[in-house]
Amino acid sequence: MKVLVIGGGGREHALAWRLAQAPSVSELHCAPGNPGSASVAKCHLSSDYVVLAESLGIDLTVVGPEAPLVAGVVDKFRAAGRYIVGPTAQNAALEGSKIYSKRFMEKLGIPTARFETVGSPDEARAAFAGFRFPLVLKTDGLAAGKGVVIAQTQAEAEDALTQLTYPLVMEEFLEGEEVSFIALCDGKTAVALEPSQDHKRIFDNDEGPNTGGMGAYSHSGLLTPEQRSHILEAIILPVVHATSFTGFLYAGLMMTASGPSVLEFNVRMGDPETQPLMMRLDCDWAEALMASARGALTGSDLRWKPQPATCVVLASAGYPGVIESHKLITGLDAKFKGEVFHAGTRQTHDGIVTAGGRVLGVTALGDTLQASIHNAYAGVRQIQFDGMQYRKDIGVRGLRRLQ
Repeated sequence: MKVLVIGGGGREHALAWRLAQAPSVSELHCAPGNPGSASVAKCHLSSDYVVLAESLGIDLTVVGPEAPLVAGVVDKFRAAGRYIVGPTAQNAALEGSKIYSKRFMEKLGIPTARFETVGSPDEARAAFAGFRFPLVLKTDGLAAGKGVVIAQTQAEAEDALTQLTYPLVMEEFLEGEEVSFIALCDGKTAVALEPSQDHKRIFDNDEGPNTGGMGAYSHSGLLTPEQRSHILEAIILPVVHATSFTGFLYAGLMMTASGPSVLEFNVRMGDPETQPLMMRLDCDWAEALMASARGALTGSDLRWKPQPATCVVLASAGYPGVIESHKLITGLDAKFKGEVFHAGTRQTHDGIVTAGGRVLGVTALGDTLQASIHNAYAGVRQIQFDGMQYRKDIGVRGLRRLQ
């Protein structure tokens, strides 16, 4: 089949890399893609995705980022009679609006943190009295993973009120271990991907501001079979049955002492969780995605390698704030036991340069989590660009839990 991947980040390069290895794929295209995607697919600058898919005779389109989903790209493809993986605009509101999502969870009885919505700084200050610190503040709309502030004190919360846009969700802080639980859905049922864990803070030891993700690892031991079954039955399937949800439903979970609680829903695969997940996937990815688009998923559609995988994100200086781009990257052709997925890069006459906050995702498998971490950092040490920053502790907390 001919497949089109929409998006140009690290998630989309990883999706394309895995799809390029699928026996069922005869042609692979990306829009817009990036220099990494271009090594496995033909890239196009067109943003009229339906017209592009029709002109190329695309059989299946896969949407990577959230913005086109919220804007209704799935609705447009379906109106044109074309297969696409993703939710409708109405269902994409589960990520597009934190307020809608929290009220939806409340209505369905899905476990989530107690919350209030506030429309102004004055309303927020009045609502402080109903919460203890630390306190979580979330921008209602899309914020590329950076619209969340965990305020340890009221002074920090007051400062956040001047930085975030309104309306806001204010919610209680939950204690526990975070897990990313992603399921592929077809409108009637869902098949869970392997569990993973993202590292949101910019600095080691989970310090500093939230980012779009500084690294992730996937390890089967993050959840027991009983926990996976419970999450699927109590959190994922109620959403699918209530909304006929299609595409990827991502539950960002806090595994609390009383069980899993939803921190947020996303309506696409995570970035950088996709990178280690695609390293672990061991089946024809295109066939599984087509089954989702056709409403024909079965429990046997996905198979996984038992080895853990780790992804370390290399970011530009200043990220997640103001950054400088156009820094020449060296070492991309270095040999190590893994893959380098491009996130924010651009091809120039001088070579490949930085073109975003998160630049690369260096990703590797290993027989153990420790080995996958070692293999990923072996790749990191061979890559250089001016101002390169990265966390040195991706997966380390997992070592204490899982090995």
